[in-house]
Amino acid sequence: MTPGPRAPCSVSRGQPMGCLKEKTLSFLLIFVSISARGTLLQEANPARQRKPFFERLRRLEEQFQRFQQVTLTHLQDIANNYNVHYNVDARFQSLVEESQAVALAVNQSQAAIQADVAHLKAWFRKSQRRSRKVDAKLQALNLTLSTKSRQWEEEEKEQKAQREATASLALSIRALQDALASLTQQVHSQDARLAALEGQMQRASPGTEAQGLTTALTPTQLAQRGPGSLRLWRNSQIPRPSLQHRSSPQDFTVHVQKTQKFQAPSSHQAALPRTHQGPERICSSGPVLTFPNASTKNVIFLSPGFLVPLRALSFCSWVRVASSHLGTLLSYATKDNDNKLVLHGRDSLVPGSIHFVIGDPVFRELSLQPLLDGQWHHICIIWTSTEGKYWLHIDRRIVATGSHFREGYEIPPGGSLVLGQEQDTVGGEFDSSEAFVGSISGLAIWDRALVPREVANLATGKELPAGAILTLANATSVGGFVQRAKCTCLEQCP
Repeated sequence: MTPGPRAPCSVSRGQPMGCLKEKTLSFLLIFVSISARGTLLQEANPARQRKPFFERLRRLEEQFQRFQQVTLTHLQDIANNYNVHYNVDARFQSLVEESQAVALAVNQSQAAIQADVAHLKAWFRKSQRRSRKVDAKLQALNLTLSTKSRQWEEEEKEQKAQREATASLALSIRALQDALASLTQQVHSQDARLAALEGQMQRASPGTEAQGLTTALTPTQLAQRGPGSLRLWRNSQIPRPSLQHRSSPQDFTVHVQKTQKFQAPSSHQAALPRTHQGPERICSSGPVLTFPNASTKNVIFLSPGFLVPLRALSFCSWVRVASSHLGTLLSYATKDNDNKLVLHGRDSLVPGSIHFVIGDPVFRELSLQPLLDGQWHHICIIWTSTEGKYWLHIDRRIVATGSHFREGYEIPPGGSLVLGQEQDTVGGEFDSSEAFVGSISGLAIWDRALVPREVANLATGKELPAGAILTLANATSVGGFVQRAKCTCLEQCP
């Protein structure tokens, strides 16, 4: 196949080496044709031929071989240059692609940097706003602290003044005590002198002057003579024992102590704690439910539970404990917390104490020590989320109170409410060490805080306060060995 005509060499950026190769090849061909033509001309002129034909032919062959080698060398150089040119073109194309990729990466990086810069600017603006707010809060806090510090300084000054006044009062009291002791000593001294004078009068024969002094003069006349005479007359009207029969200071102390035992407590004296004498014919309190042992099967379920959130609570019941510790009286569990409301007792707690839990782990420890005597007692545990106040009533008396216990808290509805056991899951996983052993009666729960008058009426069996949301009538399941009994009065129940 004959190759087609080649396109003329054009000067461009990518083809200078190809044009050079073509020009070099053309030059060599022209040189070969000229050399061959000269040789033929020499052979055509036999007159000028001075050497033999074969010698010339041999030289021509040698020249042709040398020319062939030179031409081959040039062709190899041209081929090498072409390969180099091809490699340069490929490298240049690779560099162009790399530069394009680098330019694209740079553009992407610039866009990302711009986005980051914009984000940083927005964050910086937010930080500035937050810093301004923080500065404002710090200024307000500083102002508050300054105010508080001034108040503390004033309070400290007041306390210092109170301490100084207290110290001054203590000194005054001490001075008064010293003065009173001195006065008492003087009174005793005057009493001794008067006793000695009386003894002398008794040993001496009674005269008309002494009788006149003691009988003829009236108290008004003695007062006109002076306070000493009136005091002497008053002392003379009091029968005094002889010196031999006067009481010693120890006997006087014992007499005072005996006298104080029979004095009624004044308004400034604390009344002695009363002991429980048992229910006085408490009747019509409803059925009695007895938990005979610590079995985990002994449980009472109340249904329905709490239907609405509770911001106040009153739990009241007659209780008789039949063990050496208090068990769990009530347990209310929800899905998110199995100790939403618990009157929790167990054998490892202090005897006679329970944990009043609202929203575990917050609780208050209450002492119900009087319940361990095996007798019937009436208890009321009252709580309100307003200021977190709570009260414990035992037999109509408030024995414990406090505040800031779950202030503002709400007991959620929809949980499981049981008596006699503590729930570790909703409606189950009971522990015998936490079980209640004893009897309950008249149990009721209100969604408000009962007042002391209502608690007293409830404890004396007069009436049930209105609005009870749960009673023992809501017991839907009585399990295990729990026994139900109907007693006319509590003291008649076995």
